[in-house]
This record gives sequence, structure tokens and C-alpha cells, in this order.
Amino acid sequence: MRDDSPLTTLAVQFALLSLFAVGGATAAIPEMHRQAVDLHHWMTDRQFSELFAISQASPGPNVIIVTLIGQQAGGELGGLIATFAMCVPSCVLAFGVYRVFDRFRDARWRIAIQAGLIPVTVGLVAAGALVVARAADHGWSAVAITIATAALTYGTRITPLFALAVAALLGFAGFA
Repeated sequence: MRDDSPLTTLAVQFALLSLFAVGGATAAIPEMHRQAVDLHHWMTDRQFSELFAISQASPGPNVIIVTLIGQQAGGELGGLIATFAMCVPSCVLAFGVYRVFDRFRDARWRIAIQAGLIPVTVGLVAAGALVVARAADHGWSAVAITIATAALTYGTRITPLFALAVAALLGFAGFA
């Protein structure tokens, strides 16, 4: 018998996501978006991008997005279940992997695995950024602000907080 409860779905989906979120919750943003918006219709693209913005602007870990998605889908209990499901499996796995990796710190296979995880992590985080940008950019001005912010952040050593402040002012002025 299949359980279609949002709480069960949240628990299963976020437990699975936690195991491949290499680099943190941000790396799983594309799949979170697909689950929350496209498959389960818990929210719209706009709501997803707004929740992502809130989670990134809030102090604390980037896993806050999981709590907000869970709350949107299943209330306060949904937020707790999603957060627990996202954190516990990956913490248990990380603890186990650390214990094994620590024993083989000079092994060539360990060094190779660590080196291979770096581009995977960067790619997953970049994919997450693209999904959020596509969900949030609904006009030419928003697209221009996103491209300018990405170029400024990638191409210079200027703090991203400057780009965030300018984008906020442009949005407040009605340009985005």
C-alpha cells in the first residue's frame, strides 16, 4: 500500500537528497526544485525562489531551505521532518566516511576521491544557482541583474554583499 502523505514524501525525498548533497544542501537545489515545484506542486517557481532567498539571507546554515520547503508542504511538522531527514542520514554517513578516510589519509585512492569530489561539488552548486536564477528571473531587468551579479562575483574580488545591496536597491526601485 502506498502512502501519499506529504510528510512521508518529505521524509523519503529529503533522506535520499541528503545522501547526494555533496557540498551541502545548495548542491541539491535542482532536485529540491523538481520535487517541490514540478512533481508535488507544493509551491510555484516564484515561491521556491523566494524561500531560497530567505534561506540564504538568514544567518545559519544553507540547509534552512529544507525547513522552509517542508513547512510549505506539511506545516510545522513538515519543516521538522524535512530538516531531520536532510541532516541525519548525511551526518551518519559523514561520520562513517571520516572514520574510514582518517585511517587511509595517505592512500592514493583517498586522494583521488577527494580530488574528484571538488568538480562534482562545484557543478552541483552551479546547477543549483541556475535553477534558482531561472525560477526567479521573469523579466529582462531581473536577468540583467543576475548576469551582472554573477559576472561581478566571478570576475572580481569585490564582496558579493555589494552586488546584493545594489540588486536590492534596484528591486526596491522597481527595476526587477
